[in-house]
Amino acid sequence: MASESSPLLAYRLLGEEGAAFAPNGAGGSGVPSARKLSTFLGVVVPTVLSMFSIVVFLRIGFVVGHAGLLQALAMLLVAYIILALTVLSVCAIATNGAVRGGGAYFMISRTLGPEVGGSIGLMFYLANVCGCAVSLLGLVESVLDVFGADVTGSSGIRVLPQGYGWNLLYGSLLLGLVGSVCTLGAGLYARASFLTFLLVSGSLASVLVSFVAVGPRDIQLAPRPGTNASSVPPRYGHFTGFNSSTLKDNLGAGYAEDYTTGAMMTFASVFAVLFNGCTGIMAGANMSGELKDPSRAIPLGTIIAVAYTFFIYILLFFLSSFTCDRTLLQEDYGFFRGISLWPPLVLIGIYATALSASMSSLIGASRILHALAQDDLFGVILAPAKVVSGGGNPWGAVLYSWGLVQLVLLAGKLNTLAAVVTVFYLVAYAAVDLSCLSLEWASAPNFRPTFSLFSWHTCLLGVASCLLMMFLISPGAAGGSLLLMGLLSALLTARGGPSSWGYVSQALLFHQVRKYLLRLDVRKEHVKFWRPQLLLLVGNPRGALPLLRLANQLKKGGLYVLGHVTLGDLDSLPSDPVQPQYGAWLSLVDLAQVKAFVDLTLSPSVRQGAQHLLRISGLGGMKPNTLVLGFYDDAPPQDHFLTDPAFSEPAEGTREGGSPALSTLFPPPRAPGSPRALSPQDYVATVADALKMNKNVVLARACGALPPERLSRGSGSSAQLHHVDVWPLNLLRPRGGPGYVDVCGLFLLQMATILSMVPAWHSARLRIFLCLGPREAPGAAEGRLRALLSQLRIRAEVQEVMWGEGAEPGEPEEEEGDFVNGGRGDEEAEALACSANALVRAQQGRGTGGGPGGPEGRDGEEGPSTALTFLYLPRPPADPARYPRYLALLEILSRDLGPTLLIHGVTPVTCTDL
Repeated sequence: MASESSPLLAYRLLGEEGAAFAPNGAGGSGVPSARKLSTFLGVVVPTVLSMFSIVVFLRIGFVVGHAGLLQALAMLLVAYIILALTVLSVCAIATNGAVRGGGAYFMISRTLGPEVGGSIGLMFYLANVCGCAVSLLGLVESVLDVFGADVTGSSGIRVLPQGYGWNLLYGSLLLGLVGSVCTLGAGLYARASFLTFLLVSGSLASVLVSFVAVGPRDIQLAPRPGTNASSVPPRYGHFTGFNSSTLKDNLGAGYAEDYTTGAMMTFASVFAVLFNGCTGIMAGANMSGELKDPSRAIPLGTIIAVAYTFFIYILLFFLSSFTCDRTLLQEDYGFFRGISLWPPLVLIGIYATALSASMSSLIGASRILHALAQDDLFGVILAPAKVVSGGGNPWGAVLYSWGLVQLVLLAGKLNTLAAVVTVFYLVAYAAVDLSCLSLEWASAPNFRPTFSLFSWHTCLLGVASCLLMMFLISPGAAGGSLLLMGLLSALLTARGGPSSWGYVSQALLFHQVRKYLLRLDVRKEHVKFWRPQLLLLVGNPRGALPLLRLANQLKKGGLYVLGHVTLGDLDSLPSDPVQPQYGAWLSLVDLAQVKAFVDLTLSPSVRQGAQHLLRISGLGGMKPNTLVLGFYDDAPPQDHFLTDPAFSEPAEGTREGGSPALSTLFPPPRAPGSPRALSPQDYVATVADALKMNKNVVLARACGALPPERLSRGSGSSAQLHHVDVWPLNLLRPRGGPGYVDVCGLFLLQMATILSMVPAWHSARLRIFLCLGPREAPGAAEGRLRALLSQLRIRAEVQEVMWGEGAEPGEPEEEEGDFVNGGRGDEEAEALACSANALVRAQQGRGTGGGPGGPEGRDGEEGPSTALTFLYLPRPPADPARYPRYLALLEILSRDLGPTLLIHGVTPVTCTDL
């Protein structure tokens, strides 16, 4: 049992000299991580640069020119509301505990589990890899637009050769620069990002000043692609300075063709372009492993970055609408250069944003990959990404990601891939919102983030808005991403993942089950909705596997509890010996593939332990109503672990994952002749106790002889034809008319019918035997029984057999249990039990065409054998001194019958009403 301090020790919050540690198997490598980045350098700077990207310089005119100021502001507001909802979820999760390396992947996987977290983490990683390649190719194209040898127009310098090979070379060189910075560690990356931030800020400052300082001017527009510049007169856009007429003209929308692609723009297409440029809110969270205080830095830095970029975007939208006519905005997306006091500074800003976006994507991808590799979700494929330097820098993951980006660069132009990258980002954002939503709905006491500006409404709205944006940007990519996520989740589920992270699904299930259990009112129970709820008492599961599976088939969707009594007195023990046993019993349930709960107790005697379990097992309206016991006889116990394929285990005695083999967790079967934990007296007393508690009782004998196909989970259509025989009359009560309509007889019929509804028993034929006295005319009682079966919707064959001495006219019937209670001599009772046993055995293996006959009757044609026999279980005698004799009669009655269930029902279970 874990010590009281173990939950805190698992975090390893502080090591020597205050160095932060990440525990093995939880997203860390077990070595000190270089947590040295501040909120500004580690979160604000990379998030601002990622959210600006190249859009802030090259797509402001595109958005305002086509959508107009009012719709552009609406687009920006909607985009930032969507992002802000996800930011609130990120802040809540980040302030709820220690955040280690992996950023969004760590948050998702530790909440939704390794299956969902691993699939989304891999997709988020691929999005960062492809995002890095897209940024580099965008940077190459921006450079070639000015310095390329094939540039058209008068502004190009024409010094760099162009073509696929050259473009690949330029991209590879830039990737080498970016990769070198990231390989040398987060410190150098932070300094490079800060330098880039200064360049971008200076460039933006020059643009903002230019809007005010530059006077009205005409700016020549480049000819549209595909047109002959010499045959087309020059066209001009107008920078008017601050002018109310210009603002009025730019208020409304004016969607037109995109001069770069020739495609007609719409609200959705313009919004998609704007939103693509803003999806960088996780850039700071991806650096969680390098932050000094990630729980504080991630929420604070992300909120500052979102607010800052929102303000800059609004300012640029207003200034552009006040000063630039629609022609300039729609026909020259790089008009900032034309109005700038010093145009080269704008180029520096464009190149710096593209370079910083590629660095942010590459280093973010490497951190996600390193966390995935440490969690070992994808096996040896990601093994190289586990390599770290002495200072904790995962340079192996950086090189791994570097190589993948290089492969993506070989594809050349990636315009179509840009939409896929954004969709993958949105999948990760939606998963973060879903994680926070799940934690909030689960109402777990340990979910108490210090950031409180969120609710389940914001989380749910965040999930819905991210999914909506996915399909708005690219329906095909959205559907493909969800399909990929499903396939990866299925792969990880099949492979198996860590179970020590904690699954929010378990907390949600607990919350919902508790709620519905409270609504399950036992006062509203009705017989027509009755179902068996079984408590199976098991001493050693090695000898009880067939019974364990048979009881699973009899439960019919009801409660099924495996109970076990450990003998002992807690007062004389240092600790509870029961708690460590639960793991072995739960593993038994998994391997046996039964739907059962486990309930263990400690008691001085098995009888007292059975009373405990009968009283306290279950909860609310889900409590056992039927006790199932193995039969008490002298048959040597068998070890079914040795013959059952589900329990075949490696010779070294360990299972997959290093856990002990199940065979080592349970003692070997009891040796023949060795003392038992339960005496015959206590065994019968336990049956009597259950009946006093108004519980039905099932005693199972020789279940190990059941045909294996009958215990399987598949269909029994191909199994050998068998019978299920039901004897709904107390065979130890020879006199009196057939009591087939008493409660116990109907309970037998119900249980046999339930078993016939199980797929493995579909091919078995249900036979009900009608016992006639010597003076009873055949046919009359059978007709009444068939009418009853018709009312109960039970399909079965009815066979009449002669049995009993009959009663003289006017002679009162004997009370039930006269033979059991000693009203007749023991020899006469034993002879009756032997006769009943012979009668039942005589009918086993008979064909269905035989007529009435006694025990020796074999006039019927031989047919299918009996797979299982249901017998009426008489009540135990009132005198405890006769318990051993009662057990001896039951042994004689069920001797050599094969698999047999002796059943006594005390509750009504059938209903003929609708």
